[in-house]
Amino acid sequence: MAVSDVLGGLIAPLNHQLFQLGQDAVTWAELLGFVTGAVCVGLCVRASVWNFPVGIANNLFFLVLFWSARLYADASLQVVYLGLAAYGWGIWLRGGERRSRRRMGHASRSTLYVLLALLVPVTWGLTELLTRAHDSAPFWDALTTALSLAAQWLLNAKQIENWCFWIAADLVYIPLYFSKGLDLTGIVYVLFLAMCLVGWRSWRRELASVPATETGRTVTA
Repeated sequence: MAVSDVLGGLIAPLNHQLFQLGQDAVTWAELLGFVTGAVCVGLCVRASVWNFPVGIANNLFFLVLFWSARLYADASLQVVYLGLAAYGWGIWLRGGERRSRRRMGHASRSTLYVLLALLVPVTWGLTELLTRAHDSAPFWDALTTALSLAAQWLLNAKQIENWCFWIAADLVYIPLYFSKGLDLTGIVYVLFLAMCLVGWRSWRRELASVPATETGRTVTA
């Protein structure tokens, strides 16, 4: 049996329609992406290392969903997330305990300047690529991809500024998904946005309770 046939057999059930929500024909992929995504962000708010395995499951479900919706950058981003999640999982676990104790910190100014500077060429390059690939929303798909990659990099390093990039990405994702008829995914990203604000507040409180000598301004993951 060909690999494509095997993959098709695995993916087909995830694209099975469960119910209709507004304009959105909700599938197993979208519903499971909703559940695992909400759990993942909740675990991030708690700075729990378990956000990584749950996030990997979320990436797989959203990979199927976004590819079917012709949001190719978002779909490809899930593959990148898989690698970054595995990398980040290892980094957090190297804190020395089963539940990671890698210290929270702030990104240095130079790190933030580099990430912000890279947003422009990465967004431009991806927009050109996605336009040729007939992506359904090339610029917005490219912009959210660039923002999300920066956010994931900072999350892997356990730096509080990751929340700022997630919030910026969510503010674009929400109208994008509603405009594409992915109503349930749009709703979950509204939830993500709210949880990101909670996460930002929670991490700030935790950092404020730690002596300055212990937080540092880590610049590498």
